[in-house]
Amino acid sequence: MRVLRVKDIDDKLYESLKNSAKSQNRSVSEEAIYIIEKYFQNSTQFSMNQTKEFLSLSGTWVDDRKPNEIISSIKHKSKG
Repeated sequence: MRVLRVKDIDDKLYESLKNSAKSQNRSVSEEAIYIIEKYFQNSTQFSMNQTKEFLSLSGTWVDDRKPNEIISSIKHKSKG
């Protein structure tokens, strides 16, 4: 079995992990493994949710200008 060490973890993140582990009657290491396993089990679903979220925003930006006018405006602002 491999060993994984995590260095320079933020105090708040560690406390959150420790509290989560305690509430689930697991060690901090067991909780970290559980979270990593859960992430990889759901990584495809997570990606699909991001795609759905992005697509739900499609058409929500209302602007009466033509695309080239919007682009020109953006370019002008980035030069200023």
